[in-house]
Amino acid sequence: MKLQFPKITLLVLITTLLISCDAVKRVPENQHLLTKNTVLINGKKEQTELINNLLYQEPNIKIPVIGTPLRLHIYNLARNNRDSLFEAWLDKTPNRRERLTKRLSKKQLDKLKKSAVGFNDWLRKTGEAPVIVNENKAKKSVDRLKAYHISNGWFDVEATYKINKKDNKRADVEYQVETDVPYVLDTISEKIKSPIVDSIYQRSKKHTLVKHNDQYRSSNFSQERDRIANVMRNSGVYHFNQDYITFEMDTIGTNKKVNIEVQIQNRSIRTQDSINRVPFKIYKIKDVNIITDYSFENRGKPFQDSIIYEGYKIYGYNKIKYRPKALTNAVFITPNTIFKDSDRTLTYRHLNELRTFKYPNIEYIENADNTLTDTIRLTPLKKFSLDFSADVSQSNIQTIGFSLNPSLIIRNLFRGAETLEISAIGAIGASKSASRNNTEDPFFDINEIGANLKLTIPRFFFPFNTEKIIPKYMSPSTRMSLATTSQTNIGLDKQTFTGIFNYNWQPSAKVTNSLDVFNIQYVRNLNIQNYFNVYKTSYNSLNDVSLDIGYSESDLDIPSGTDAFLNYVLAGSTPSEVSSSQLSTVNAINERKNRLTENNLILASNFSLTNDERSSLFDEDFSIFRFKLELAGNLASSLSDVMGLKKNANDKYELFNVAYSQYVKTELDYIKHWNLGKKNIIATRSYFGIAIPYGNSNNIPFSKSFFAGGANDNRAWTAYRLGPGSSESSNEFNEANLKLALSVEQRFNVFGKLNGAVFVDAGNIWNVLDDVTDENSTFTNFSSLKDIAVGSGFGLRYDFSFFVFRFDIGFKTYDPSYQDQNRWFNDYNFSNAVYNIGINYPF
Repeated sequence: MKLQFPKITLLVLITTLLISCDAVKRVPENQHLLTKNTVLINGKKEQTELINNLLYQEPNIKIPVIGTPLRLHIYNLARNNRDSLFEAWLDKTPNRRERLTKRLSKKQLDKLKKSAVGFNDWLRKTGEAPVIVNENKAKKSVDRLKAYHISNGWFDVEATYKINKKDNKRADVEYQVETDVPYVLDTISEKIKSPIVDSIYQRSKKHTLVKHNDQYRSSNFSQERDRIANVMRNSGVYHFNQDYITFEMDTIGTNKKVNIEVQIQNRSIRTQDSINRVPFKIYKIKDVNIITDYSFENRGKPFQDSIIYEGYKIYGYNKIKYRPKALTNAVFITPNTIFKDSDRTLTYRHLNELRTFKYPNIEYIENADNTLTDTIRLTPLKKFSLDFSADVSQSNIQTIGFSLNPSLIIRNLFRGAETLEISAIGAIGASKSASRNNTEDPFFDINEIGANLKLTIPRFFFPFNTEKIIPKYMSPSTRMSLATTSQTNIGLDKQTFTGIFNYNWQPSAKVTNSLDVFNIQYVRNLNIQNYFNVYKTSYNSLNDVSLDIGYSESDLDIPSGTDAFLNYVLAGSTPSEVSSSQLSTVNAINERKNRLTENNLILASNFSLTNDERSSLFDEDFSIFRFKLELAGNLASSLSDVMGLKKNANDKYELFNVAYSQYVKTELDYIKHWNLGKKNIIATRSYFGIAIPYGNSNNIPFSKSFFAGGANDNRAWTAYRLGPGSSESSNEFNEANLKLALSVEQRFNVFGKLNGAVFVDAGNIWNVLDDVTDENSTFTNFSSLKDIAVGSGFGLRYDFSFFVFRFDIGFKTYDPSYQDQNRWFNDYNFSNAVYNIGINYPF
């Protein structure tokens, strides 16, 4: 481990300073700083977040990794009465005030005072005042502990507390809870006034959350009320709500058992003088009215157009611009069916997914015959929406760049709530170095132009009805897109074309499926003669061989010299002056050059599934599972003979003069978060991906291969710099067709919106079942797992609410490129660390 002595000294000094800070500096005399809470339940220590959250006082927040109350120390740095202290400092030395006033002016002196006071206030606001032991709060904590246990069935609980004071103005509090035996539920009976409600309840009784022999928990009764109310509201009982449900409990002489009676009252109808009780009735939907162009200005005006479609009544103040089926597909409230509250929720959701209307208004009106009339008021968004953005950028390869991104959205394109998005990009920039093979280097030598068309249809675009296979509640949609770009940059210059035909649907609120029926990609390299200007490492290796064998007395010219030398070494018999190792080097360079400069044609289909268990954007205790399977080239392979496709010199079928790619690729990605409380979170990610070429391909296209390293991967290596395997490759872009990755990160709050993290990343890429033969780069068997690289580090994140700014420092902890040496901690220092900047969390 090569930590430099000054850095070790600095780390020791910082640690010593934090430990030696006087934590009780602001604790008044005869009072004590709370250092620890201990909760003993039946003599056993309880440390769960749930129990700790019941206490009214908790010690000052400590940084989990080093256990130091940083915010308390920051608070202690602030001084009391800072403004009067500043005045006293001015008057402490004769003529200081007058001298500073003459030198700075009265206004600047006031600013200096304000700055000093402001910084002092910032210390107080950022820091955390010492938590002083408060006996009244300890008593309230005991009451809360008792209340919690009583609500969970321990009716005979006893709780006490003890404050252990120490001579150094510190103290800890110990809470002792004796629960005794919990009460359990015994007989459960019902007293339901309305026959209809009783009938519905009996049918749903098997799903009850209040069960015989279960321990008493008050939360179960609250959830059971919600369940019963939802069942009733979704079974036609329009006027039902939770207030009609009560539970009568009897514990007298039951030997720690609770007898329950579920009571549901009749409907109450208020008049001016009294409340009448009448049995509940089932309500049906009589009419569903859909107003397609509602606005505040149109209210009260007569309708000019109307359509009756499958029982729905569709109205317009002007001519109706939508096909009826496009609207009714998004409406789940159906005429002549019983009322269901869930239908309204589904209707809100699906109408919003159309991206054609503002938030809809859905209103029920009760009729005299126990029926409901539903009116859905839709306010259309503008048919055309134009957006325009501009960007100025700078990077490690670009001095300055400008880009323009206009876009146009056209809604309801074919009167079926379809949305067409037309976007374009135009960019120019100036490179930092003249890597292009030009005699003149114009200032703006980087440019890109492109266009993208995307059509979204809010249903499956298919020859026959798919309603029975994919019901409309799954939000089926079809997306078709065409995109093309042309790049002239400091690289190889590319033209790309992409065409996608995609289906999306959601079987449940947490699961999303996506199927690309066709995903066509064509990539054409326009400037392959610039290859060795871009891939300098390959050029240097080739040039070294040329100089070593005396082929040339000077550096090889690009591209004429490099191409001639490759032909010299690889054409026919190997020249005698070229050694086997040099031949291997040249051959590898040539294979990589051919692969990265070849045009690609990918005709693929893929299916992906995402199961996201998050309950909201603020949920920090969840898991996400992603699966993807992609197949490419199979259809073209099946039709090759039928279409009369010809093979090239490498015995590969060509389509449009390009050898199409054929492979199978799968990816598995699993993310899990554990919320430890107090903004302390453990986050993990595991990833496996493999792409296997076959048939018409010996390798995977560069755009479909895997890479390792970067701000969202193994953060101790920059992107594309790790692997493959244990190879010592220094290529600019390392990639392979097998990848393993595992990351563990602990996130915690430092103070305010500033959060910290410590992490460990592991993983690598390998070649497998392709045309790469280098043993150090290939995955041969499970012994290859010894080449998994490990990086560790720490970072800071600042939460701007709408995004998180992230800064991480990664250290190479286990580096597989040290093939025959110790691989641990060889470059574990700041000079070899990788500094990553990112937006939002890596996983």
